[in-house]
Amino acid sequence: MQPYRIGVIGGSGLYAMADLTVEEERRIATPFGEPSDAYVLGVLEGQRVAFLARHGKGHRILPSELNFRANVYGFKTLGVEWLISVSAVGSMKIEYKPTDIVVPDQFYDRTRHRADTFFGDGLVGHVSMAKPICPRLLELFAAEAKGAGCRAHKGGTYVCMEGPQFSTRAESEIYRQWGVDVIGMTNLQEAKLAREAEICYATLAMVTDYDCWHETEEAVSGEAVMEVVRQNSATAQEVVRRIARKLPVERDCGCGEALAMALITERELVPAKTLDKLRPIVGRYFR
Repeated sequence: MQPYRIGVIGGSGLYAMADLTVEEERRIATPFGEPSDAYVLGVLEGQRVAFLARHGKGHRILPSELNFRANVYGFKTLGVEWLISVSAVGSMKIEYKPTDIVVPDQFYDRTRHRADTFFGDGLVGHVSMAKPICPRLLELFAAEAKGAGCRAHKGGTYVCMEGPQFSTRAESEIYRQWGVDVIGMTNLQEAKLAREAEICYATLAMVTDYDCWHETEEAVSGEAVMEVVRQNSATAQEVVRRIARKLPVERDCGCGEALAMALITERELVPAKTLDKLRPIVGRYFR
């Protein structure tokens, strides 16, 4: 079976494209539990693409409830090498306006005790997260967002908060003092796990609001966010379509070799059960 080398994770509206030919919906069982939903597999712009609704169809899973490991593991077993993330974010800077797109290149973690590694159970791995976003995808995403006519900003820091509540005013002001650019609830764990799985990852951060720091704008609310998300749906589809058209790109970014020097445990000491569980991710290093 041919692999689905391109993955897309975001809202279920992303695979409501007129030119997407859906081949099947496939549920994948993983050693880490169930992914958020069935993967929608199809062909877009001549490319085999796997879509996953991050919060499940109908948006029924909280950010803290997301099974990040199962989601990324599922993409890995499908053969995904490039993972396109689309997510709603709040803006921490006046120049990043609602409906703008930011392609961040850094993260700051404000979550609490989320599972964000495949390792453990007798196998230790330490991947580098100095540059958490694939540099090749960073350039491609920014260029294609601008090519689609969007106000797009390349680079910036995404602060990942726990949620599901939005920030207090004090938190929002402190994040601004830190110089972060956008705030969201999901992307850091995806970036960490994609790196461990040797998948190139970047995100299209769709600005929906000014969090609660802006003096003249109303504080962010779920209703307001979803309204802008709906407005952004067609834009997100067009940018994803354009990105898919430009893939594959050469994987000379280092993402595909992230584990080459990261696996610390002596090979003969790794439990067989752990190796079997992680074979899609580490198998090529244990031949």
